[in-house]
Amino acid sequence: MSSTPVSQTKSFSTVFLIELWERFGYYGMQALIVYYMVQRLGFGDVDANLIWGAASALIYVAPAIGGWVGDRVLGTRRTMLTGAVILSIGYALLTMPSESATFLYFALGVIVVGNGLFKPNAGNLVRKIYDGDDSRIDSAFTIYYMAVNIGSTFSMLLTPWIKDYVNDMYHSQFGWHAAFGMCCAGLVVGLVNYFFMRASMRHIGSEPDARPFNPVTLLKVLAVGAVCVVIAAYILQHQAVARAFVWAAGAAMLAIFGYLIANSRKDERAGLIAALVLTIQTIFFFIFYQQMPTSLALFALRNTNWDWSLFGVHLYTWLPGQYQALNPIWIMILSPILAWAYTHFGKRGKDFSIAAKFALGFAMVAAGYFVYGMAGLYADAAGKASTWVLIWGFGLYSLGELLVSGLGLAMIARYVPARMGGFMMGAYYVGVGISQYLGGIVANYAAVPQDVTDPLQTLPIYTHLFTNLGYAGIVCTVIAIAVLPLMNKLSVQHHGAAAAK
Repeated sequence: MSSTPVSQTKSFSTVFLIELWERFGYYGMQALIVYYMVQRLGFGDVDANLIWGAASALIYVAPAIGGWVGDRVLGTRRTMLTGAVILSIGYALLTMPSESATFLYFALGVIVVGNGLFKPNAGNLVRKIYDGDDSRIDSAFTIYYMAVNIGSTFSMLLTPWIKDYVNDMYHSQFGWHAAFGMCCAGLVVGLVNYFFMRASMRHIGSEPDARPFNPVTLLKVLAVGAVCVVIAAYILQHQAVARAFVWAAGAAMLAIFGYLIANSRKDERAGLIAALVLTIQTIFFFIFYQQMPTSLALFALRNTNWDWSLFGVHLYTWLPGQYQALNPIWIMILSPILAWAYTHFGKRGKDFSIAAKFALGFAMVAAGYFVYGMAGLYADAAGKASTWVLIWGFGLYSLGELLVSGLGLAMIARYVPARMGGFMMGAYYVGVGISQYLGGIVANYAAVPQDVTDPLQTLPIYTHLFTNLGYAGIVCTVIAIAVLPLMNKLSVQHHGAAAAK
């Protein structure tokens, strides 16, 4: 360990930047993957939505194991870096011009394993940097969440353009693979940057990070990871297996929380119960979130006028995949404002509880989906909705996302004991994974038959789903408000126990 003091800001910047580039790769891939399956591989909407839903579920479930590896086996820092390298390999595989669905499943399996090792440990490093400072943890995770969105903004704008440019320039379909190659290149840049800034992280990590590096341990982790790649590919090929896996993961998550709550110390119990309640709320939120790369992405493809005009002046022509970038653009605008607000009101003892922020977040999500649902009112004679519908819908939704998902990791950091931080980060992602698959199922309520191409026929299919999701958001808001008294009680008990230590 280095004896030279390192500022929290410098350590945070190191994690911030590698997270930025990792998310550049992931969201660049996400912007295209459903289109790739539908337009390049010939999948129907139902299959594409469910396959990506299952892949997303695995991507978020895998951190449950990755968090444990970081806490107990390799160390938080080393596991994060191992995951980043594996992720870059997964994106590199997608650059290979194959039309084989099986090859796609294996590439996604590599991405699953890489993400599982990277994601919980990157978040846990932020938690370790600001351990014990609740107000700064909320602010830090909000800014950290902005890293996700800086990376995703650039990649979501860039990869659809690269795909179209290369396809048009060379009259081929290699543009898809060139775009995926850019995802790999971005993550390589992130790894190089981390190498030069690694000194700022030498004092941050779990107990295994302090031990001498053992290559045998790494090889064992990689061997298990290779087996997991094969398992993930098999699950993606068989939807019945995928469903069974998701339900099993849900049962495992509840069992984990139940075991930890039952066997926790009295001073830890209130915090763990609060974390469970908020994790369940987060699961419902991500059902809404999963519409972005599925039903909303296909709505942008089929029922949106891609020309963006203001007061009759043409500003920009979007590509369908670029609409997903509206989400991170809004988040970059709103994140600093919310981070300042959390810190400002926190210093005055007037900050809202995380539970109250969750309730407000669901209200914003509901409002966003009602805007999407009104797309038919702003559609032209051809059935194409105004770009502004998506712009404002994403604005409201993104504010909700910051209030719910943006504080999800902060919630774990605040309420869960440090000794089980990595593991509980993983359990949190299991919950997110479940909702990703459920979101794919929900998206299929707007699945369009392959023989239906008329926008006037597809428009009411999408708006019906979005309106119903708006009503679902209201229900989630009411439930979140109803549990506020319980959450406030648990929060008081948790802080009281922490103060008594």
